[in-house]
Amino acid sequence: MHIIAGLGNPGPRYAGNRHNIGFMAADAIVRRHSSFGPWQTKWNAEIAEGRIGSEKVLVIKPQTFMNLSGQAVGEAMRFYKLGPEDLTVLYDELDLQPGKVRVKRGGGTGGHNGIKSLDAHVGKDYRRVRLGIGHPGDKARVQSHVLGDFAKADADWLDPLLDAVGDNIAMLVAGDESGFMNKLALAVGDRARGAVGSKPAKAPPAKDQSGKSPPTPPKPQSHIRQARQQAPDAKPTGPMAEMLKKLLGR
Repeated sequence: MHIIAGLGNPGPRYAGNRHNIGFMAADAIVRRHSSFGPWQTKWNAEIAEGRIGSEKVLVIKPQTFMNLSGQAVGEAMRFYKLGPEDLTVLYDELDLQPGKVRVKRGGGTGGHNGIKSLDAHVGKDYRRVRLGIGHPGDKARVQSHVLGDFAKADADWLDPLLDAVGDNIAMLVAGDESGFMNKLALAVGDRARGAVGSKPAKAPPAKDQSGKSPPTPPKPQSHIRQARQQAPDAKPTGPMAEMLKKLLGR
């Protein structure tokens, strides 16, 4: 038995929040694999049981709100007598660009309250799937960013990402973490360009009416160099110069 926990907040008010990308990924897994039955309520969570490859899997979405996620997951793990090595958690990550995914076992919480709760209830050595949502760039805007809905433009990278999670979750359950991350990276590509937290693309050079790019303007020169180029050739003058000219000629 393996447990896959998607983290989020319950209820329609939070359904489209960036903080709920873990719930969205859990839904994508159950939707993709026909072996899963309908969602049920147990352990103060929504659960769905099925098979992924040869492994029996329980997908769980805690309904305790994010800060208490570990309570529901801990109850499920104790019921099945499982340890942290049997748990995979899907959740949002501020410190990753939108659409980027990183997988690791153990580690710190990164300030994520859902992970803090899980560490307290089940230990730290479970698999963590960090799904990038990007950082707003200002610490004061973090809460509104995390609890804000994904923009319509985010669907360009979010939908392929969630589909890829559902399509390739068997690789992760089997332990192929690098292969799983590669599949997701290929699915998203550069679609997240322009999303919050991503680097802006360089604008191409403007073209004139003929369709040609204008010539690159010359680099500005220093005032000294300009003065040297503009000064006329100096010529010797005065009586001494005339005498030397007669003696030496040209």
